[in-house]
Amino acid sequence: MEMVTRMVADRPVVIFSRSTCCMSHTIKTLISGFGANPTVYELDEIQNGQKVERELHKMGCKPSVPVVFIAQQLIGGPNEVMTLQVKNQLSPLLIRAGAIWI
Repeated sequence: MEMVTRMVADRPVVIFSRSTCCMSHTIKTLISGFGANPTVYELDEIQNGQKVERELHKMGCKPSVPVVFIAQQLIGGPNEVMTLQVKNQLSPLLIRAGAIWI
């Protein structure tokens, strides 16, 4: 988990993704639609991507992508992100993290 912790440090929004995953694309589009500029790690394109994916899996992320961190806190996968959106709680989280200004 040390590698993941370093990767999300000091970043308001981090998305672990796969370039070929349609759910990853959907989550990136949703968060970017608020005006946020998330740090995106495409695990199929970065060095040590498989190791990062194993760490995410150990953290309880199943499936391992997409996974979203906001303000260095694990939010979860698409189900958790979409639940926050439906409950109108995603935007306030992004604002508190300094990812967007409204």
